[in-house]
Amino acid sequence: MAKWLLLDGHNLAFRSFYGIPELTRTDGFPTNAIHGWIRTLWRLEDDEKPDHIAVFFDLEGDDKREALLPEYKAQRSECPEDLSKQFSFLKDIAVCLGFALIEKKGVEADDLIGIAAKRFAENGDDVCIVSADKDLAQCVGGKIFQLLPPPTANPKLGWRKLNPEGVEKKFNVKPDQIPDYLSLIGDTADNIPGIPGVGPKTASKWLNLYKNIEGIIAHSGELKPVRFQGIVYRNKDLLKKNLELTTLQYEVHLDEIKPPQSNLAGLLDILELMEMKTAYRDAQLRYES
Repeated sequence: MAKWLLLDGHNLAFRSFYGIPELTRTDGFPTNAIHGWIRTLWRLEDDEKPDHIAVFFDLEGDDKREALLPEYKAQRSECPEDLSKQFSFLKDIAVCLGFALIEKKGVEADDLIGIAAKRFAENGDDVCIVSADKDLAQCVGGKIFQLLPPPTANPKLGWRKLNPEGVEKKFNVKPDQIPDYLSLIGDTADNIPGIPGVGPKTASKWLNLYKNIEGIIAHSGELKPVRFQGIVYRNKDLLKKNLELTTLQYEVHLDEIKPPQSNLAGLLDILELMEMKTAYRDAQLRYES
């Protein structure tokens, strides 16, 4: 039995970028995300002590969801230029550390993470998904956990690991109800419209009573507050489409994941190129001692 960490690469990259004030090389090339990235990866290695790590990135959109909802994620602003410049180095650092790098054109990283988590758990391995993305809470259960980074608004909360009870405490629904929950309230991050006026409390109350979207639609004439009875029934097709958008895709093909051999020399070359003297010294102490 092994322990896997499955990292949401974009989620952690953006946190690294915004979590550290502007840092640059002497020629002005940005390095703040790289600084935060390597410190985060080292901390995860030290705290979680995994046997293997894989990092997942989005690559050129989501074919299935964009076909269902052309405006899917359309409201998201462009990636900051200074972060875009650092992405290739973030990926190279992960590979040099011996992490598997997983990305697939037209498939979201969340789906790839869900497939990998299910595969490893079925093989008897322990799995920890590292991401703040609430979509991934639907994976939690059995040998799969979710590790939430400290929220930027309240970093004192620290890293928090969610088991099924933790998911239920956080969202007031069970992990397998997360897609239904997001279908009702919508997801502004992905530009998925929910039912107007339905917030987390109402959504969780309905799901505790009627279990899922199909149950809520079937009992739409009984919903409280009464004003939602007609609204939900009229929006039943929207809810069903939302459910397709919020449910992870497990039918996508994913090759066997094989982490590469670590490459200390390559890591040191990157750190030297980025003029990261402290990280360079720490890497030597960490891997050469």
